[in-house]
Amino acid sequence: MSERTPLIDEKFAKRVDWNLLRTFVDIVRAGGIGAAARQLNKQQPSISAALKRLEDQVGATLLHRSATGVEMTSAGKAMMALCEDMLESARLMPHQIAQATRRVEGIVRIQMVPGVVSREFDEAIASFHRRNPDIHIEIRVSPWRQVLDALERGEVEVGVGYDGGVRGSLVYEPLFVERQQLYCARSHPLFGYRVTQLKELIGEGFVLTGEQEIEAITQLRRRYRLGGKVTGLVEDTGEARRLVVNGVGIGFLPVHAVQAEVERGLLWPLLPAEFEPSYDIFLLARSEPARDTATQLFIDEVFRRIRALHRS
Repeated sequence: MSERTPLIDEKFAKRVDWNLLRTFVDIVRAGGIGAAARQLNKQQPSISAALKRLEDQVGATLLHRSATGVEMTSAGKAMMALCEDMLESARLMPHQIAQATRRVEGIVRIQMVPGVVSREFDEAIASFHRRNPDIHIEIRVSPWRQVLDALERGEVEVGVGYDGGVRGSLVYEPLFVERQQLYCARSHPLFGYRVTQLKELIGEGFVLTGEQEIEAITQLRRRYRLGGKVTGLVEDTGEARRLVVNGVGIGFLPVHAVQAEVERGLLWPLLPAEFEPSYDIFLLARSEPARDTATQLFIDEVFRRIRALHRS
């Protein structure tokens, strides 16, 4: 089926029925005209007529009916992206107006993994505080699984950390890519030596972080049968660093978190750079739309800076 060519109408914004845009979004999200009618408690012919009026105003076919519901045309996909942007702007409007007209008060609760180094995140905190000096920022530090659990339980509104899966209850924004390296202490026999084959490390004593270990590290260890001999067990990378520095065993640690120890000669990286496991660290937020103004303004600030960096 051919698609109509959209007409260029400079006065479109003045005469478009904004309710039709909302109906179009409802149809797409429901997966069909009949499903949208049931959700909106309206008659199906009225929903079909609304879609027809919008397509006439736009001058393009937006949806094709299919056996499974509706399928967006290229014009429909473009319209949906624009509608979602407009709905997001409308949702944020009360928060932005509150910020512009009065001093917003409240608490932003953040839970994050240890040792996060992100200039964009730090600059977002500084900028946010300058704009909203009456909002209190509370930060807790914990292993990554506890970050996710705290978010899902509603104990905090914002998180920074790793997640090996995708949880539908959370919104993910990539913050930076973290790398880990395998280190030994200055007192270890391997200090100053580069390992070219990981099988050389079978039998070495390892400091592990148990259930809090990043999945990329777990897979690497299992692939090469590393860590069978456990000489240290901790809950987070901060304490793992302590044990590795003090010679309890070799262990994987975030590269950026131990630069000072490497420069001082307390730790030695055993692996070539191409062997270093890497993974995304995300800014995480609960996906439920009803957020207090303080939290929403903070999320907006961080997302804006991260996305501007990615575009550049």
